[in-house]
Amino acid sequence: MKLVLNQHQIEQKIMRLAHEILENTYGIPELFIGGIIGNGETFAQQITEIIRKNSSQKVTYFKIDLDKDHPLDSKINCSIDPNLFDGKWVILVDDVINSGTTMQYGVLKILEQPVRSVKTVALVDRMHRRYPIKCDFVGMTLTTTLGERVEVMPSNGSLEAFLV
Repeated sequence: MKLVLNQHQIEQKIMRLAHEILENTYGIPELFIGGIIGNGETFAQQITEIIRKNSSQKVTYFKIDLDKDHPLDSKINCSIDPNLFDGKWVILVDDVINSGTTMQYGVLKILEQPVRSVKTVALVDRMHRRYPIKCDFVGMTLTTTLGERVEVMPSNGSLEAFLV
């Protein structure tokens, strides 16, 4: 395993991502920020808190729960009523985007409603897409082989990202 981001670097990237979102949503009165179950929800909560502290925007946090390995085998759940997304700006967050599968199915759940805009955020983008998903906000782009993977996991009491 090779360390690619330590806790301090992850915190810096989350702060920068939150401020990029603030800049790009200036004048938007209400945002919905959702995290994909796992580390995506952790990062979405952190981004939500930063935006709340630095803006007067109304920000609603939610999470998307789906089976990352077999998204069609079980129901995709949203922690809030998806009808609330109608006509709103929605931002979906995950820790690592690789093939785009998880993000694609998360976005499809959001698009069950006529939203105004959907933007995607990832801490690490590996660029190995199988689906037409791009990340609007990226903490770090990392060139890897198809056999490698990036995992964000606890290490010494904090989260770190490793190339495995």
